[in-house]
Amino acid sequence: MGQRSAGRIVILTGAGISKESGLDTFRDADGIWARVRLEDVATPEAFARDPATVHAFYNARRQGLLAESVQPNPAHLALARLEAEWPGEVLLVTQNIDDLHERAGSRNLIHMHGEILKGRCLACGAVSAWREDMTLESRCRRCEAAGYLRVDVVWFGELPYQMERIYAALEACDLFVSIGTSGVVYPAAGFVEAVRSSGRAHSVELNLEPSDRHSAFAERIYGPASEVVPSFVERFLSEPG
Repeated sequence: MGQRSAGRIVILTGAGISKESGLDTFRDADGIWARVRLEDVATPEAFARDPATVHAFYNARRQGLLAESVQPNPAHLALARLEAEWPGEVLLVTQNIDDLHERAGSRNLIHMHGEILKGRCLACGAVSAWREDMTLESRCRRCEAAGYLRVDVVWFGELPYQMERIYAALEACDLFVSIGTSGVVYPAAGFVEAVRSSGRAHSVELNLEPSDRHSAFAERIYGPASEVVPSFVERFLSEPG
């Protein structure tokens, strides 16, 4: 498929793409879940039981993301370039809760697991930008209620965002690219199967190493995201057909 066909592209990104910008992954051997029990910080029950601990956990993650040293890497920039230069639709679906894709220039983007730089009010449902620490005293910017704010991140036991739109895009796409994801966490791990069942799309895995779902992909390229993603995008945009 080349530029003249202007097919639809869906890209899935996971923690592997942000790791090269200096952010911790969750599922690596030395990742966050090796140091912290997810049951203590990433479930609705944990928040109901001990909101201060949950706030502290995400405050630390938020501060890390906002560190001056954390910037989009060449993989993020290459995907923004693909969206800008490809004449067809490019939908970027990310499991990541950071804003590195936005900073790189991506615009047609779904954060299926939410965003750490947003807060959600459990009293009125409002979602607003949130870059500072969140505490029990923090007030909603719409209803001004205190004690009801939580990070707008999808916790275990909750449904990811915009799944209807994502599956519609997967069924209609001509190319599906999975980047930097373990292939363990569902529903994202099943996206390649949804693409295969449509019978129309080519599927590519770009990863540091084979994921749990690697055998389901038609094409597989392995190496650091900051190397293989720019190389793939350059080749893809330059091929005539």
